[in-house]
Amino acid sequence: MKITFLGSGTSQGVPIIACDCNVCCSKDSKDKRLRSSIMLDLNGNNIVIDSGPDFRMQMLSHEVKYLDALLFTHAHRDHMAGLDDIRGFNFVMKRAIDVYCEPNVEAAIRKEFYYAFEEPKYPGVPEMDLNTIGLEPFHLFGETIIPIRVWHHKMPVLGFRVRDFVYITDANKIEASELEKIKGCKVLVLNALRREPHISHFTLQEAIDIVNLVQPEQAFFTHISHQLGKHQDVENELPLNMHLAYDGLMLNL
Repeated sequence: MKITFLGSGTSQGVPIIACDCNVCCSKDSKDKRLRSSIMLDLNGNNIVIDSGPDFRMQMLSHEVKYLDALLFTHAHRDHMAGLDDIRGFNFVMKRAIDVYCEPNVEAAIRKEFYYAFEEPKYPGVPEMDLNTIGLEPFHLFGETIIPIRVWHHKMPVLGFRVRDFVYITDANKIEASELEKIKGCKVLVLNALRREPHISHFTLQEAIDIVNLVQPEQAFFTHISHQLGKHQDVENELPLNMHLAYDGLMLNL
């Protein structure tokens, strides 16, 4: 399984007018963070988890020629806003894209992208087949996908486990029963927004504590805000088996 980090950043804490040159003016490409998303190559099939506002740029920059499925963690716009841009894949692949999400996310998609579901269908709208998932494992391209319930303050969010790989973003609480689904994984990707406490995201230290509890072989922190600091500075502080993710990072598992 090939894993590509399409984005490792977040809208949280990103300066729009004011510029903190410690990060956004850094010359290190690892400090240039698009909104968090990841792509899995499962047996030759491309699965993208979350299509945020940077989805089109991510697909173009990685020269992604086909998209077999989209999985959604939750319905916040920084994880869903780019869904309209699947229409390019519709055109090339001559078919709808399979989308997997919880019922509340499906409701948000139908509301936000209402024009994709109107009849008669307007030519060129994004075409998708919506597949409802919950907490039960489901099968996709010969692999078992295990959903993991995490909490984004009071909002339910899904993480996913595929083989020995776990991806979790936008969380600040994972209940003990769901932690059991994570244990034994080789690679854990977990959100780590900043150092200061946040109402709905793990801090860097809280993310480190989760890794120490689960004990994967390696951990990568994503959904990194501008406030956390420069990549190399934070990387130098982390234990040997923990790393900051960065856009374009690729893993083979």
